[in-house]
Amino acid sequence: MTAASPYAQSAKSDWLQITHDLIANHPLDEQEIVGFCFAAWQGLFSSTIGRHRLKIGEHIFPKPQVIGALLHELIPAEIAASYPGIWQREQEKYDKDIVYLPDDRYSIELKTSSNPNQIFANRSYAQTPSQQKKSKDGYYLAVNFEQIKAKTQQPRILMIRFGWLDHTDWIGQASETGQQAKLAPETYRLKLKTLYPKHQL
Repeated sequence: MTAASPYAQSAKSDWLQITHDLIANHPLDEQEIVGFCFAAWQGLFSSTIGRHRLKIGEHIFPKPQVIGALLHELIPAEIAASYPGIWQREQEKYDKDIVYLPDDRYSIELKTSSNPNQIFANRSYAQTPSQQKKSKDGYYLAVNFEQIKAKTQQPRILMIRFGWLDHTDWIGQASETGQQAKLAPETYRLKLKTLYPKHQL
């Protein structure tokens, strides 16, 4: 059974304050979150791969889906390395991407995108989750980044946002074959707080 949303029974005019309160009560502070994201991002470009010590952005130029998948590994790993035994990456199918061991309410779902402003999810995020699958309600960390192009300056993280989303916030594609879900503009405004570029490093 899905727990009641912290926004339930509240007027939409109160949502922004509820979001700020949820973020203030989270075990990770805003500056920390930004720091973990940038540490993971820098790690992508400082690491070498294979016997020829290939570097991303210098010798190889992975597609955004690959970069997103790497960030899904590196950001949780950065947090877990800083707080061993308190935070860990996803272990089970019902886990969030970043698990807070003392209290799962504070676990985080991670979304990355090369779109400059939006994040997306599988269409299933717009559906009520079963008990056998992880909850789609809770804290979300959203990271937007530039695509990697050959022989250009190192791409940048464009935006880092943090907040709370419920599965009802996701809008599934109307088409029967559509596999994507998106968020409404007011959801970005009221339920996700921009941490970067506000918090510059």
